[in-house]
Amino acid sequence: MPEIDLAAVNAERDRIQAAYLIADSERPASTARGLHHFAIVCRDVEETVLFYSGLLGFPLTDIFENRDYPGSNHFFFDIGNRNLLAFFDFPGLDVGPYAEVLGGLHHVAISVEPEQWLVLRDRLEQAGVEYQSQSGSSIYFRDPNGARLELISDPLGEMYGTRVL
Repeated sequence: MPEIDLAAVNAERDRIQAAYLIADSERPASTARGLHHFAIVCRDVEETVLFYSGLLGFPLTDIFENRDYPGSNHFFFDIGNRNLLAFFDFPGLDVGPYAEVLGGLHHVAISVEPEQWLVLRDRLEQAGVEYQSQSGSSIYFRDPNGARLELISDPLGEMYGTRVL
């Protein structure tokens, strides 16, 4: 791991925070309504449906042909609060294995109630899905496509006891 000048990193974070972070009382409303969907590439539609709908309990809401690539599917899972997680498959294309790259997707964090967090942790364990638990409220694991997911039981707008919204 490269040596990092933590003092410089912290000073830069403090500078950005001072320059751009707006206090709650002064922060304007967002121009967005929310996350419509987050799209990920999958290698196998049925395997992905069984994992997300069957194991995690995120209902499949629709599946139709991808308008950008004939024969490809675009399908959606309800992750609560009128938000969707979407997938594309690209049959006939070798999209290669999932890879985390600098500037790419690191993980998708999905909020679940604390009781569901425990249920889902047990389901992952029973299914043999490797996971890491962090701070007593986050579980990190990979889906069948290799994408990293986080299930977090902190309330929406909070993370590890810090109010972020």
